[in-house]
Amino acid sequence: MNDIPLIFDRTDGQDLRINMIGSWLKRNFGRKIVKLSIDGGFTCPNRDGSKGVGGCLFCSDSGSGDMASSAETCGANIASALEDQIRLLSEKWPRAGYLAYFQSHTNTYAPAERLRELFTAALRHPDVMGLAVATRPDCLSDEALDLLEELSKQTFLWVELGLQTIHDETARDMNLCHTLADYDDAVRRLQSRGIRTVTHLILGLPGETKEMMLDSVRYVCRPAPHLFGLKLHMLNVVSNSALPLRYPDYDPFSSIDEYTDLVIEALELIPPDITIHRISGDAPRPVLLAPAWSWRKRTILNEIHHKMRARNTWQGRRQGE
Repeated sequence: MNDIPLIFDRTDGQDLRINMIGSWLKRNFGRKIVKLSIDGGFTCPNRDGSKGVGGCLFCSDSGSGDMASSAETCGANIASALEDQIRLLSEKWPRAGYLAYFQSHTNTYAPAERLRELFTAALRHPDVMGLAVATRPDCLSDEALDLLEELSKQTFLWVELGLQTIHDETARDMNLCHTLADYDDAVRRLQSRGIRTVTHLILGLPGETKEMMLDSVRYVCRPAPHLFGLKLHMLNVVSNSALPLRYPDYDPFSSIDEYTDLVIEALELIPPDITIHRISGDAPRPVLLAPAWSWRKRTILNEIHHKMRARNTWQGRRQGE
């Protein structure tokens, strides 16, 4: 136990071995912080024909934003979408603060004027403490970066880059229409402006071995440039995506046990000061094809924490390997 880094919060008698973003936010804001998922009406360059059509093979019609509240470009609608979610959540967390999470599709894929309208409309809500902006590595114009840098000096902000894999052959097969070089350039440009960067990886993409997945984790966790956060989750095969047409009956993991063992191996490689934003991922049950158990989020998380305690391991125990 003495070897576990002190960065992990053990308040209320908990034995935590992962630097989860929820705990990090509570320590830094002094209260519970909840993300509000917003659909700002964006699209993607591999949907509109500028780079490709059909979107990423695994992506649903909503751009992996099935849980997001929709909003138009009008600020009043953004405010309404935020208020609807806050009303639902305030009974559970009456003293929470909120981050407006622009989640669906590519949330910097628009003129900077439109981005400013949407982002500032969200920040005007008195309970919104900052922004999380999900985007692609190849959709960060200088004008968008200027705006993000400006906002990051005024409020709490991170940009989430959907890398998914470092393997360009997988990226081509999944119709991502961006490359590892695009990601490297995006991280360099974001960090040169002091913008917190979170990377998103998907585990279980077709054709990838366990070592390929762990290589993606090792790569993004290099000492420089240093990430603020990392998001991991299993591939969800959903019926409203193109993936089941290309790979009928594909199931990325045979069991919860196989998936949780892989996540623990990945966590052991991740430096303990990198915040972990997700270690599971679910999809709406009506469209979920595989893994059939991925909706059991609490079971998956409990199994990861139980195994880490039983094995006396923690995030970063094997960093650098």
